[in-house]
Amino acid sequence: MTTIASNLQGVRQRIAKACAEAGRDVNEVTLLAVSKTFGPDAVRVAHGAGQAAFGENYLQEAVEKIALLADLPLQWHCIGPIQSNKTRLVAAHFAWAHTVDRLKVAERLSEQRPADQPPLQVCIQVNIDGGASKSGVAPEDVAALAHAVAGLPRLALRGLMTIPEPAADFEAQLAVHRRARQLYDSLRASGLALDTLSMGMTADLEAAIHAGSTLVRVGTAIFGGRA
Repeated sequence: MTTIASNLQGVRQRIAKACAEAGRDVNEVTLLAVSKTFGPDAVRVAHGAGQAAFGENYLQEAVEKIALLADLPLQWHCIGPIQSNKTRLVAAHFAWAHTVDRLKVAERLSEQRPADQPPLQVCIQVNIDGGASKSGVAPEDVAALAHAVAGLPRLALRGLMTIPEPAADFEAQLAVHRRARQLYDSLRASGLALDTLSMGMTADLEAAIHAGSTLVRVGTAIFGGRA
C-alpha cells in the first residue's frame, strides 16, 4: 500500500471513530482531500485508493491539474480565496466553491457559470471567530448574504464553510465549531435548504465532527507536509 493510500485509510478511520463517539452515521461526513501544491500523480494515487473529491486553493495550479486529470471522474472544490478577476476560472472548472464571502463574487460566479454545466455548488465562508488573518463574512452579516446568494440562478447554496484560528485543545475547538453549527441551524430555520457544514481539517476534524460538520477538508494527513 502506498503512503497516500495508507494515510487515507488512517483519516477515514479517524472520521469513523469521531462519528461513533458523536453518535453519528459515518456516511453523514464527506472527506475532501486537499491536494494543493501536490501534483497530478498524487491525486491519481489517492483516486486509486477510493478518493473522488479534491480541494484546491491556487486557481492557476488547479486548472492545469484538472486538465491533466480529465480522464478521471473527479469532483473539484475551490477552497481558496476567490478574487473578482478570477471568478470565471472557478465558474468554468469547479463543481464547488466553498469561499463565497461577497455578493459581487457570487453574482459573477452565477453569470459566468457555463450553461452546459449544472449549477455551481457554493458555501458561504464565515469568519466565525473573528480571526484577523482569515477571509470570510462576519457572522452577523451571513443571513443577508445567504438569502441573496440563494436567489442567484446558476448557483446552488449548500451551506457554510469556516477556517477558525488554531485552538489550544479539543474543548476550545469544539466551542468554535459549535458557533458555526448554531449559525447554520439558524439559517435552516429561516427557510434556507442547507445541507453542508464545511469545517474541520487535519488538526481539528474530530471536534468539527462532534459539532456537526458534514465535510472535512484534509490535506497534510493525506499527502504529507508542504514545502
